[in-house]
Amino acid sequence: MISADYLKRIAVWSRDLSEREIEVARAGIVERSYRANEFICMRGDHFEYWMGVVTGLVRIGTVSRDGKAISFTGLTSGAWFGEGTVLKNEARRYDAVALRETRLALMDRATFFWLFENSVAFNRFLVALLNERLGQFMGLVEYGRMLDAKARLARCIATLFNPALYPEVSRHLEITQEELGAISGISRQNANQSLKALEKEGLLRVEYGGVTIVDLDRLRAYGE
Repeated sequence: MISADYLKRIAVWSRDLSEREIEVARAGIVERSYRANEFICMRGDHFEYWMGVVTGLVRIGTVSRDGKAISFTGLTSGAWFGEGTVLKNEARRYDAVALRETRLALMDRATFFWLFENSVAFNRFLVALLNERLGQFMGLVEYGRMLDAKARLARCIATLFNPALYPEVSRHLEITQEELGAISGISRQNANQSLKALEKEGLLRVEYGGVTIVDLDRLRAYGE
């Protein structure tokens, strides 16, 4: 069983729980490691866990009937996901893939519902999380249909700096161009070209193994 201090490090939502709630939460969480490009769960799976990214990077997406891969978003350290599926007790509607060596914290459904039914602090977090998630996916639909590759990449990078969804991220994002392409739904070549253009415009700096954000507000509004 993980310790209370460790839980507070990997799960921002746990920091406002009571001692009793923390004990229940940590007893219901296990950790599991995944290799690069390994499926965590697939569309149609009954994978009854709420998941938190401890380390690594996860791509959320699906594959259309004609074989086209569609990316929804990427999840970095500190992000928790899958609450909707757990609440509705349904099969997963997306694939979750580890894009690099990734470690997840997995909370079982019984523990999730105990917190849901007994913890005011946990419910406040869930409401805020679901509200942010709705806004994120409404934005994804909008710019996925209206923006070119460079603007989609800019907006995709900006979404990774939402403090409610990704509480541990800093202005430097350790991510490769291939990974950025995977989570934004463009090729590595397009990602490389778009990053160079965004760097010339002063929005970010491309560095070895990642990017550093210079102007987050402009990235969030890019293409408007």
